[in-house]
Amino acid sequence: MYLFHARGSHEVYQRKQWICLNIWLTLCLFPRACVSNPSKPNFLLILADDLGIGDVGCYGNDTIRTPNIDGLAEEGVRLTQHIAAAAVCTPSRAAFLTGRYPIRSGMASSTQRQVLFWNGCSGGLPPNETTFARILRQQGYSTALVGKWHMGVNCKSRRDHCHHPLNHGFDYFYGMPFTLLNECQGTDDPELAKSLQDTYWFYTQMIILAVLTLLIGKLANLFSVKWKIIICLAICGLLYFISWFSSYGLTKYWNCILMRNHDITEQPMNLEKTTSNMLKEAVSFIERNKHRPFLLFVSLLHVHTPLVTTEKFQGRSRHGLYGDNVEEMDWMVGRLLDAIDKEGLKNATFIYFASDHGGSLEAHRGNAQFGGWNGIYKGGKGMGGWEGGIRVPGIVRWPGVLPAGTVIHELTSLMDIFPTVVHLAGGAVPQDRVIDGRTLLPLLLGTVQHSGHEFMFHYCGAFLHAVRWHQKDSGTTWKAHYATPVFQPEASGACFGRGICPCFGDGVTHHDPPLLFDLSKDPSEANPLSADTEPLFDTVTRRMGEAVEEHRKTLTPVPQQLSPYNSIWKPWLQPCCGTFPFCWCNEEKKVDGIL
Repeated sequence: MYLFHARGSHEVYQRKQWICLNIWLTLCLFPRACVSNPSKPNFLLILADDLGIGDVGCYGNDTIRTPNIDGLAEEGVRLTQHIAAAAVCTPSRAAFLTGRYPIRSGMASSTQRQVLFWNGCSGGLPPNETTFARILRQQGYSTALVGKWHMGVNCKSRRDHCHHPLNHGFDYFYGMPFTLLNECQGTDDPELAKSLQDTYWFYTQMIILAVLTLLIGKLANLFSVKWKIIICLAICGLLYFISWFSSYGLTKYWNCILMRNHDITEQPMNLEKTTSNMLKEAVSFIERNKHRPFLLFVSLLHVHTPLVTTEKFQGRSRHGLYGDNVEEMDWMVGRLLDAIDKEGLKNATFIYFASDHGGSLEAHRGNAQFGGWNGIYKGGKGMGGWEGGIRVPGIVRWPGVLPAGTVIHELTSLMDIFPTVVHLAGGAVPQDRVIDGRTLLPLLLGTVQHSGHEFMFHYCGAFLHAVRWHQKDSGTTWKAHYATPVFQPEASGACFGRGICPCFGDGVTHHDPPLLFDLSKDPSEANPLSADTEPLFDTVTRRMGEAVEEHRKTLTPVPQQLSPYNSIWKPWLQPCCGTFPFCWCNEEKKVDGIL
């Protein structure tokens, strides 16, 4: 037994030596594989929007074609337990950029609005938060963000740009400061606070009906009422209508805009050209910076509703418009990889692909499903703790350094990209704040066998819904749910009645003791354990409870960026390319030869 252990240790030692030798050879003996500094790789980070883990071929989908993403996995490392820090975009992306749970930066909501609702609101990623882009720029990198931001724009005035990407470490920005919405396409199915808009319109109709009733009664002498009352009620109704319609009725103009750096180039944006424009900007950045280290964050608009898809991809998939949109997204990934190869940067570029959270189960138009498939995992977008909302595809490629065709089942997080990128760029992780991410490099290289995460905390807004315990000594992954959403209808597995699941109130069920699952044996979270069926139930739930208390001690009060005041639309903060409220322009030049 001792001899076997010694021999195994020797083999592990030799393997580590061989890995180190490979890295040394790549970085030192092949300088052409690198840019200005051989020790600093380029970074191409690609983040899809609302993509389900089951939508990609290398994660089990055999009906949607994703050859370019699958090729990334074949040439790199595929992560099977890759977890988003939130099940909706604004907090998840804040965590991705900073390596911190969104509750630490104030980007976790304690209201029903889990994300930013307006370009013209005052909430956003606080200027005192440190993103990986800011650190890489300090390390001499050229940094760019192409695509979706959704982290806010202004704080106090229309041009202070306190939340803007250029104030968070990016040298260049081209894209949407907000996110795609159905309103951007002008459909009759509003996405932004649909139930609230319906309520506003109902009250408006009631006021109109009351005014008409009084007016007819007055003119027909059916009852006596003063003209002042009718006029005052009519004026109040008009002001009420203007107050809500000025924001929600003009969403296309307020939120659906394109910016280049601080300048608005399209308001509202031309969706037919969006894909080609985004791709052109990303490829152009790679070409301009091929002789210096760069960070390019491509934050895709695909596959968020309304599923803007160019004509050449419409009708190509077996899954309607959603499948078409996924296949177009994969094609875009392929074009980005082609650009890297064309410039001879393949071995010098660390490429990462993931989704900000799981697919939306409630997204539909008529009978057509417009959301993704989360595979065997329960739940989806907006469902704080259920696996389908937070387990996402995660693929890393760095030829010559990372072993090709590797699959890692250990627990990893989108927050891990922050310390990984910072370390590879030669920077230092901030020491004045808690960083929740763990560098992925030892795990990717195979120099360690276990994740740096023991516990992971799953929030819905500012409310802790679940905890995951990766028990390293046994290899078991436990998950305890303290709150779960109430599905509508009950057995539907989603919140169709609400549009998105709430985080608190009568829309959730609290569990004491918590719902406990062994994800190692039950990844679909179909069979909750109990003290009768699991001998370790009390021990596990007690240890997880202790971990929650320890975690909460690390939290400090911060301004709430998604508070009711910060979330409301403020005309004086609304980005506008004309004289407010006459905000419309088209400064984009024609895009030639990109499609």
